[in-house]
Amino acid sequence: MHKILIIDDEPALRQTLAAILKRSGYDTVMAGSCQEGMQKIRKDSFSLLFLDIKLPDGMGVDLLPEIYKTDPDLPVIVLTAHATLEAAMQAVRGGARDFLLKPIDPPAILMRVEQILEAEKKPQRQKEILSQVQGLLAELTTNTSPDAQAVMNKPEPTETVDERYLNCGAITADLHTRHLLVDKNVIALPSSSFDFIVTLMRHSPETVTFEDLVKESQGFECTRLEARDITRWHIHKIRKVIEEDTSDPHHLITVRDVGYRFVG
Repeated sequence: MHKILIIDDEPALRQTLAAILKRSGYDTVMAGSCQEGMQKIRKDSFSLLFLDIKLPDGMGVDLLPEIYKTDPDLPVIVLTAHATLEAAMQAVRGGARDFLLKPIDPPAILMRVEQILEAEKKPQRQKEILSQVQGLLAELTTNTSPDAQAVMNKPEPTETVDERYLNCGAITADLHTRHLLVDKNVIALPSSSFDFIVTLMRHSPETVTFEDLVKESQGFECTRLEARDITRWHIHKIRKVIEEDTSDPHHLITVRDVGYRFVG
């Protein structure tokens, strides 16, 4: 059974949303503040999080970096009663999967929950075998002859190796587990940031404009200025894990006033 966390300071809304989800077969846990919510995230595992944008002890969107530090793959739906473009963009920059308005619409809520959990299903199933895959790779490297190792270490072309892996030089995206393999190290990224690097790798070494990067990675259209602001946060997160020096990137290249390109 999927367990869903609801962090909102309105008791009536928490109870209503929990009741809607429970009727559809979901298990729910509730919290009324940033502090209480983080305590529950650190102690338990959740399939999805509903996060209010304003909480008694802080802004929900400001909590996103701490949430993803604790659980990089947790899908987050931000809730707000006062929608603004800036608030929506801040939530998206922070890695939130969606941005929904109060008062809640039960059919829309349930439809979006189902869509997100279905999208997460395959990566979640693959997580349990990730350590086995790493062990197998290590064993093959240890036991393979020098000539065979030379063949294995031959650089792959910048293309999809099969339905699971996308290779660009020393960096590989595992599309099933949604992790990066960087020089054989397994790296976790926020789910939305992973989508951004996959888009750039698919088009490598061509430049992807800010607008196309947002549209292909997150499925919506926006202006160049909005797209530039949205992509900037994700590029920063990706560079932190793939670049030796983020001030002098060699893989994720900025094309000024246009977009970004990926070099393997």
